[in-house]
Amino acid sequence: MRVPARSVDTAMRDDIVSGVFEPGGRLAEEALARRYGVSRVPVREALRTLESEGFVTTRRHVGACVAELGDQEAADLLELRLLLEPLAAARAARRRDEAHLRVLRGLVRLGQERAARGRGEDPGSLWGWFHETLAQASASPGLIALLAQLRHKVAWMYVVDPPERPAEAWAALGAITDAVARGDAGRARALTAEHAERSFPAHRLRRPAAVRTAQRAVNTAGARA
Repeated sequence: MRVPARSVDTAMRDDIVSGVFEPGGRLAEEALARRYGVSRVPVREALRTLESEGFVTTRRHVGACVAELGDQEAADLLELRLLLEPLAAARAARRRDEAHLRVLRGLVRLGQERAARGRGEDPGSLWGWFHETLAQASASPGLIALLAQLRHKVAWMYVVDPPERPAEAWAALGAITDAVARGDAGRARALTAEHAERSFPAHRLRRPAAVRTAQRAVNTAGARA
């Protein structure tokens, strides 16, 4: 494939999340440059970016490798979601604009229509779009970036089972949207926290036997600064 040099980190992150590169696998600059059709310079920059995000680590005598998260680190991702998504919803209630509300309402309507037709078994992409839009509505660049990174890591580490009652799940997102539209930050925060917590049991580790903390990992991001 050929990707723009500025997008190598996105392409590499997608390959890590989708399992093209396995946890612990070596990330050789030359091979990556061939894969993405770029020079080694943007590959090196992408590796630094992904190391700062926690997707890549550097090992002595080996070089860059795909990070390996331990069970507790994986569980922490869901705890962080429980903290950050309600914060984003509360800020969205105070800062949202009509464009964000139109998208949120449209996604809820589409999700409810699919659920009514029995097509709510795979809502992942719509849910992702909903939560991304909700984060964007917070108008908080740092929070938006953290939530985007968190969503990538959750997708990397977990398989999410579809809800048993998709119509109820979309009704919950509709209630969050209504609270945001009314500017009710407290209710938006509470409903989003409740929704996030209810989704926890649906998350299953993708590789429970292989997910472990790497004993030889050496983070060199600070040394490069």
